[in-house]
Amino acid sequence: MAVLSKKTIDRFSKNVSKFQGILRLAKDRDVNESDTVSIITDILADVLGYDKYLEITRELAIRSTYCDLAIKVDNNIQYLIEAKAIGIELKENHLRQAIDYGANHGIPWVILTNGISWEIYKIRFEKPINYDLVCSFNFLEINHKKEVDQEKLFIISKEGLSKDAREDFHEKVQSFNRFIVGAIILNENVVNTIKKELKKLNAGIKVDNDQIQKMLSSEVLKRDVIEGDEAIKAQARMKRFYKKQESAASKIKVEAVSV
Repeated sequence: MAVLSKKTIDRFSKNVSKFQGILRLAKDRDVNESDTVSIITDILADVLGYDKYLEITRELAIRSTYCDLAIKVDNNIQYLIEAKAIGIELKENHLRQAIDYGANHGIPWVILTNGISWEIYKIRFEKPINYDLVCSFNFLEINHKKEVDQEKLFIISKEGLSKDAREDFHEKVQSFNRFIVGAIILNENVVNTIKKELKKLNAGIKVDNDQIQKMLSSEVLKRDVIEGDEAIKAQARMKRFYKKQESAASKIKVEAVSV
């Protein structure tokens, strides 16, 4: 996580609690979407640091429809925001609407929120269009003193843009998911460890790596973890990682011999 400036931390400290109170009151009153958008706009400005008049745009035209909010910094749209009334639970059709906005406008980063629940997505411009949930949080549960909560706010703040915080966070999320873990489990190094442990359990066990991998694939891991596009990408990523490690290890050995 990037080091937050005192200015950013002070802004979180000053405004998070204030808006938690505003959101609770708005929730109790069950305010409409228009009023919810007004609160979200104030959060973007007072908590996240965007200029309310120069960097936050309402009702951005996208083809034949309008997106509720957009964040535009240095003449570039950084986020499209689909907002719902505070009393409406965020659902799949709302997400699809937000993703469609981003895909149609060529904007990879979208936010879906009702003021309390916040979901940040990055669109992958593939065929078909796909997306990753990068971060989600309940604003009422944010503790501005905790680093983990500060990071959630920072990745969508104005300061976070200049430090590539959202990209770094996305990379971290991509490095820990069920597809990556599945690929690691099926790696030969892990399979060798399993074989050693089985032999410790019973010296008479005769099993090879192929048998273990087959059992892992067919009986231990869920099919969607090892099959499909996401699984294939994870396996390819881990292969590149292990190959890079092997190359680095070989280089060290060569250098050691030379010395």
